[in-house]
Amino acid sequence: MGAEARVSWNRFAGQAELAEAVADAVAQRLQAAIGARGAAFMAVSGGTTPAPFFRALSGRPLAWDKVTVTLVDERFVPMSSPRSNAALVADDLLQGPAATARFVGLYHPAASAEAGAGLASQALAGLGWPLDIAVLGMGQDGHTASFFPDATDLPTLLDPQSQALVLPVEAASAGEPRLTLALPRIAGAGFVALHIEGETKRKVAEAALAPGSRLPIRAVIDHALRPVEIFWAP
Repeated sequence: MGAEARVSWNRFAGQAELAEAVADAVAQRLQAAIGARGAAFMAVSGGTTPAPFFRALSGRPLAWDKVTVTLVDERFVPMSSPRSNAALVADDLLQGPAATARFVGLYHPAASAEAGAGLASQALAGLGWPLDIAVLGMGQDGHTASFFPDATDLPTLLDPQSQALVLPVEAASAGEPRLTLALPRIAGAGFVALHIEGETKRKVAEAALAPGSRLPIRAVIDHALRPVEIFWAP
């Protein structure tokens, strides 16, 4: 990885302020995209951190019927599963004004995650690439999207020249097979935000920015078109 990481830190006092700040930043860019070309396209992440941000964003007065939402990554589970990222988006983001947004998820019933990735790629192929916005999370192991350090084929997942849309992921630490957007699809977004909370993740992010870091999040930082905006609160 390169010796110099391009990021911008945005620090907030607590979770509520953080959620509102991320919502403001995303809403501003959604509005700009709609104004520029009549549509906006964003990818969001699952996990425990984004729910307050989703709820804050869902109430913003936007032309939500012109917004398409997809996922940065997904567990290979149906929406009925409590581990489904699509279910989190449905419950916390696609509510109120945001209920009119178009959602295109990554999970499709299939015999394997590999087959599911193919179906997801077909579903996403006709959307308005590149992404306007990608909102990422990060694990304590430095993974983002489903780029787990112990993934069986991490070099393929982190290939900056990949032509893929969606890739299958097998990693012992992931718990189940996953589906993830390919690195160039994330790094090519007009705005990439890393939304994290807590001192542990702040330290992981700082480690990722150190020269020579090989944490997966660093690959996104190194290949992003513009400096990644880190949004953090204790």
